[in-house]
Amino acid sequence: MSTDIATPPSGYVQPAVDIAALTEVLDGEYAEIRDLVRTNLATYASVLVDAEELGIDEYRERVRALVVEMAATGQTGMGFPKEYGGGGDIGASIAAFETLAFGDLSVLVKVGVQFGLFGGALLQLGTERHHDAYLPDVITGKLMGCFAMTETGHGSNVQALGTVATYDAESREFVITTPDDRARKDYIGNAARHAELAVVFAQLEVAGKSEGVHAFVVPVRVDGEVAPGVRIEDDGRKMGLNGVDNGRIWFDGVRVPREALLNRFADVTPEGVYESAIESPNRRFFTMLGTLVQGRVSVGGGAINAAKVALAVATKYAVRRRQFKATSDTEEQVLLDYGLHQRRLLPLIARTYALHFAQDVVRTQLHEVFSGIRDDEESRRELESRAAGTKALGTWHATRVIQECREACGGAGYLAVNRFAALKADSDIFTTFEGDNHVLLQLVAKGLLTGYASEFGDMDQLDLVRYVTGLAVETVIEKTSAHKLLERVRDLLPGGDEWDQEAGLLDSEYHLAMVRFREEHMLAGAARRLKRGMDQKTDPGVVFSQVQDHVIAVADAHVERLVLEAFVEKVRSLPDGDNKVALGLLCDLFALTTIEKDRAWFMEHGRLTVQRSKAISREVNDLCRKVRPLAVDLVDAWGVPPEMLRAPDLVG
Repeated sequence: MSTDIATPPSGYVQPAVDIAALTEVLDGEYAEIRDLVRTNLATYASVLVDAEELGIDEYRERVRALVVEMAATGQTGMGFPKEYGGGGDIGASIAAFETLAFGDLSVLVKVGVQFGLFGGALLQLGTERHHDAYLPDVITGKLMGCFAMTETGHGSNVQALGTVATYDAESREFVITTPDDRARKDYIGNAARHAELAVVFAQLEVAGKSEGVHAFVVPVRVDGEVAPGVRIEDDGRKMGLNGVDNGRIWFDGVRVPREALLNRFADVTPEGVYESAIESPNRRFFTMLGTLVQGRVSVGGGAINAAKVALAVATKYAVRRRQFKATSDTEEQVLLDYGLHQRRLLPLIARTYALHFAQDVVRTQLHEVFSGIRDDEESRRELESRAAGTKALGTWHATRVIQECREACGGAGYLAVNRFAALKADSDIFTTFEGDNHVLLQLVAKGLLTGYASEFGDMDQLDLVRYVTGLAVETVIEKTSAHKLLERVRDLLPGGDEWDQEAGLLDSEYHLAMVRFREEHMLAGAARRLKRGMDQKTDPGVVFSQVQDHVIAVADAHVERLVLEAFVEKVRSLPDGDNKVALGLLCDLFALTTIEKDRAWFMEHGRLTVQRSKAISREVNDLCRKVRPLAVDLVDAWGVPPEMLRAPDLVG
């Protein structure tokens, strides 16, 4: 372990963080709803103990009761229209959900299933008849439901779902059937115990023709008993989130009225004629799924806040716990004064701040699209891509942070009272649900490679390969690059073509130029590889598979660029003062650790010399020393209620 004690360089003036003012910046326009959630978290803090001490049945009932009680405060209904008892503010609903992630994550996921997935599907896919019939009771938690999309044999491939809904024109009913075990609905939250209704995604068949996947409202319980023709099994204990009753559902010829079809985008007449304003089946499918994007935005934000809890505990522990006599003969040194411990925690704090501001951007986009402020197709495509990418990076970040923080707290971190056991177990699934992260990054790459072309929604992987092959590589770059990178660099940075060697290491334009260069170079490389494969007459599916690793890397680089841009823009927008200086240090730390982490790529592509690479590592260490005295204030500014830290031996 290094003995690199926290001494910023001479002449450096240490900023003093105004915690309350920084919390105000972080909470933004949603401070009021976030404070309501914080109050509720403190009120119901005992659920953290219940999660460990109650049996699984009692714990599930406790979580259900708590969700209904929270619904009565208005915090869970913010995204629904006011005429049904909601708050009429989708941005506020996401902010409330993010903040709820400071607490028990079973409660968070139960809220997400009930109000986000089930309620959100009724709101976004249904029409007035569904809204009038269900929303008032959904918003209060009186009517519990589930979102039955995932099937055992069809994870992320929703278009290939096996459940069938056949229209019977004679009775004017849909008949819902599970043809085999691969088509059973699985891992469905709320299904095992509490749901009365399910929004069921199934292949619609009308007059012998398949019209693709549509959603239907299907009763799964009547007066507390499983409905006729429905079979439900409990998924049993899971790795975490055991306060959520996940289950499997089979349908054996279950009949529902014609009005059960959620018919915002398509309908079936009483006589059995299929109607839709969207002619292309693929586009119809992607339009329908696009309305459910708020789930991804919610999960990404929830994960980032779960990471904050872990970092708050680990940082507070690191300024209390002493280990070894490193710089004094009489007293052992606190952990956070060791250079290695700074390296472990402080870049993670910086990345968490970066992701927080990136989440602000995607939440605002969601609010604007769903409120009709920017409701054109390009804005929707951009939102889908950004939501997918931010969710992937945010959830991977949470998994990494929670593990690092647990290790940084040693044996003490292994005690359940110190939150890490629950945080690890409960958040792990975030990388997989609402879309597997690697599949989501493929969605991001599809947007990049096509420039969100009007054909975007219709494309599968094979269409994507053919489309990109039909363009010149230069066209791919032109369509997707908003930067005209080298011209911008020459304008903004010293050094002409040597910009990457001449610019100051702490110049945010240099940081942005590096991540933009990486993204655009990778994108051009992926396009060239796709074209080369097709020129060699290779099957498009094989071509895509061979280039898949490159495609994922492009998407990852793209989202990291968006995250850095969001952080830089936020810092620039703040009034001058110590808080701006402190956030500037974090922004530099995030940018340089991002470059450092991928230094091999930058060196391979001639954008980083050995000398400059070493200089970046020295600068990162220096930034860690500067951030070290601010660390506790920076994690306090997140406003995690003390009751949620629940780690008396670690945080004091």
